[in-house]
Amino acid sequence: MEKWMVYAKRADFNALAEEFGIDPVVARILVNRDLRDEKEIRRFLSPSLEDLGDERLLKGMDQAIPLLRQAIESGAKIRIIGDYDVDGIMSTYILKTALTRCGGEVDYAIPDRVEDGYGMNASMVRRAAEDGRQVLLTCDNGIAAAEEVKLARELGMTVIVTDHHEIPFDEKDGEKQYRIPEADAVINPKQPGCPYPWKNICGAMVAWKLALALYAAFDLPREEAMEFLEFAAFATVGDVMELRGENRSVVALGLKRLQKTKNLGMATLIGRCQLADKPLSAYHIGFVLGPCFNASGRLDTAVRGIELLEEKEPGRAAALAQELQTLNEERKVMTETGVEEAVSWIEREHAQEDAVLVIYLPDLHESLAGIVAGRIRERYYRPTLVLTDAREGVKGSGRSIPEYSMYEKLSQCSDLLTRFGGHPMAAGFSLERENISAFRRRLNELADLTPEDLTEKIMIDVPMPLSYLCPDLIRQLERLEPFGNGNEKPVFAQKGVIIRRAFYIGKQKQYLKFVLETENGCRMDGLYFGDSTAFARDMCAWFGRGLWEAALEGYTGGLRLSLTYYPQINTFRGQEQMQVVITGYCK
Repeated sequence: MEKWMVYAKRADFNALAEEFGIDPVVARILVNRDLRDEKEIRRFLSPSLEDLGDERLLKGMDQAIPLLRQAIESGAKIRIIGDYDVDGIMSTYILKTALTRCGGEVDYAIPDRVEDGYGMNASMVRRAAEDGRQVLLTCDNGIAAAEEVKLARELGMTVIVTDHHEIPFDEKDGEKQYRIPEADAVINPKQPGCPYPWKNICGAMVAWKLALALYAAFDLPREEAMEFLEFAAFATVGDVMELRGENRSVVALGLKRLQKTKNLGMATLIGRCQLADKPLSAYHIGFVLGPCFNASGRLDTAVRGIELLEEKEPGRAAALAQELQTLNEERKVMTETGVEEAVSWIEREHAQEDAVLVIYLPDLHESLAGIVAGRIRERYYRPTLVLTDAREGVKGSGRSIPEYSMYEKLSQCSDLLTRFGGHPMAAGFSLERENISAFRRRLNELADLTPEDLTEKIMIDVPMPLSYLCPDLIRQLERLEPFGNGNEKPVFAQKGVIIRRAFYIGKQKQYLKFVLETENGCRMDGLYFGDSTAFARDMCAWFGRGLWEAALEGYTGGLRLSLTYYPQINTFRGQEQMQVVITGYCK
């Protein structure tokens, strides 16, 4: 069950509205996002390159740049070790391109999700040594690879770690003792003592910052390195980073650059996904383009994604873009099957009451565990970990809720795990099959989650009648984009909305469209993209099948609902019409 709550933050909304030339509703939303300072609000409404943090403030940059410069000037062979998700792909592409531009002899290796698992491993280190690589440079991984780093240095290689994940730690007497790999240089804004102001940047952002510093060291134009901004923005959204501060500015500016990208591969994929003539949003990265890159690393090899970005020949770029899109379609089908199996397991095991869901699906493709965990987390609003059989033991991936730091809880189960890493909201891990039951039991014993914690809160920005909507307000709301983690799309609500008519839309008639009417006679179209079957079932339960069927025929005013919604302008054949997307409902 959801709990609807209205933000109660106070401020002089009219004064803010006048000062910034915005509607009081927009001013209220800004305050709801904890934006009150004049400088913060101006930066939020008008992102610019001036908002970027100084790459020189990243701890470890002073060590990394001289090492890389020496390697390049001496002709040392450099190997980048990336990761197989969208952040790893973008990070690897940025560093490979930047190092090559500076004259470096560089190649890359991406771990196979099944064969190698996450991040740099011992076999990859030994392979690099056998190939005569003198420098190992990690991106989007490495902070938890202390043993692998040690091995690489023992084999005579210089190791530079760039990462953004949580720093591994041991807890003793209530204090965290961080374990940082003994590399020649470590760049991670989360490491103790790092003065960089923005801690929650993705791996590609760290890679881009390194590229900026590297171009400066080689007296290359800074504007050249700015071409990587769109890839850092892409990864920021794809890795679900918080869209506040620097991240927001990078994504806002990166989306504009992405719209006119000069990268053949990216432009080809955008066209393939029928987005070439549409304004790109964070949604398109998160749910259309990004999954295509991720699918390459899940079902094939992430090298495909990097090859697409490096491709200069149109025909080959088209073929690669098609491959990525096809892989993503396969991934969608496999995901749906996995979600169905997970739901069946929960119901069969009566696990709905568990504070933490630990679901073992031995036949699930291990690359899909995180996606399935996310879908189950959304459905049951529980921290969810999905485990599946791997080549060695069991691998798992988890997705959390704000009230539960998954990384910290996994740290408290480290004796049961062979490997783990991640963030408060998402993590990956491995364990032996015989430890699954103990792992499930331990996590639930440690959960410390109340019924309140396990009730999803829907925060309503403004209880606002549909009659208040106007095109100017809707266009002002667009200034709050990009929406995403940390800058959620605003939620509006109204009670007592009448459904005058309902009808199914979509290729499979899987969505609903309504003619809505308020008590003062304001009419507006409404769209619902949620579970239409569940919606119909609720209407029949609340009002009777007769009234719901009458609504489908356009003969009723008996269905009155409280709605949460977001407004938009629909343009059709040159005509503009306001409509709302319904995000929630109750009687």
